[in-house]
Amino acid sequence: MKTLIDLEKKINSELASKINSTLTKHNQIYVEIDKDDLIDVTLFVKTNKDLKFRQLIDITVVDYPEQPQRFKVVYLFLSHEFNQRMILSYFITENEVISSLTSIFPSANWMEREVFDMYGVNFKDHPDLRRILTDYGFEGHPLRKDFPLTGHTEVRYNEEQKKVIKEPVKLEQNYRNFDYESPWEGTKYIKEQTDENDKKN
Repeated sequence: MKTLIDLEKKINSELASKINSTLTKHNQIYVEIDKDDLIDVTLFVKTNKDLKFRQLIDITVVDYPEQPQRFKVVYLFLSHEFNQRMILSYFITENEVISSLTSIFPSANWMEREVFDMYGVNFKDHPDLRRILTDYGFEGHPLRKDFPLTGHTEVRYNEEQKKVIKEPVKLEQNYRNFDYESPWEGTKYIKEQTDENDKKN
């Protein structure tokens, strides 16, 4: 059986020019690449007899809205033969278009549609890139960190019109005051009361 160290050495020796960094932790291999090398690296780790990462488990994205390269695209692979996992990732800017893996892993079809729907990341050469979880005409991408928790519109049944309608979200004024502090740290008024009590004691 191939160990993680063996697999990591193989990846680094064969793909030296295409690998930015590798790390072994949590019983997995973490590999960072550039987006332009995705197809070459994926083909290699799938077909190489010493790696055999033949199952694409998932594709997801991490949103870092404060960074110039906003999105980290993450692919999870599994080698059944060696019982090892690899996490492949790279960073892209908000409007970059990235390669689709559907020609290598057909299962990537729905995964990439979900990433497109939830984060707005576009894939070139995808056979059917359209929303998969949200409704037709939905605005925005719900898993971006700047997307409002309440959404932009709400859908409800209108008894007078006898049909389902869409309308902008309306919040009562008392629901517009948000406390963004961690609940573990306590809200401001509780802190002030605690500080006053400490001074009295």
